[in-house]
Amino acid sequence: MTYGIVLTYTVTPRWLALSREQRNAMRAAHLEPVFAAYADRVTARFFDAEAFHGRISDFAVLETEDLGAYYFLIEALRDTPVIAEGYLTFGDVFLGVEDGFAAYERALASGAEPR
Repeated sequence: MTYGIVLTYTVTPRWLALSREQRNAMRAAHLEPVFAAYADRVTARFFDAEAFHGRISDFAVLETEDLGAYYFLIEALRDTPVIAEGYLTFGDVFLGVEDGFAAYERALASGAEPR
């Protein structure tokens, strides 16, 4: 099964106080290596939302067939200075199964016990 995850997050005033060059350096040094380490199991797309939403500033859309890899990705992110030092905070997480109903129907049709 392919899982889709929407991970909302907000950058803090501490992050915004950094120059764009400092932000880019922190992103390159701390965030990009974590996503690269899991890129074979978790794909990620990033969206800015602050112009459209008052509660979050950004969100990521992640896809994986391995929820363990997703979980470890999040743990690795939490260990970075970007999260640990309060530059970014996670918000709501939405998890869904791509075409889950179709997998269920295939299991029913095959006579297998849906799990």
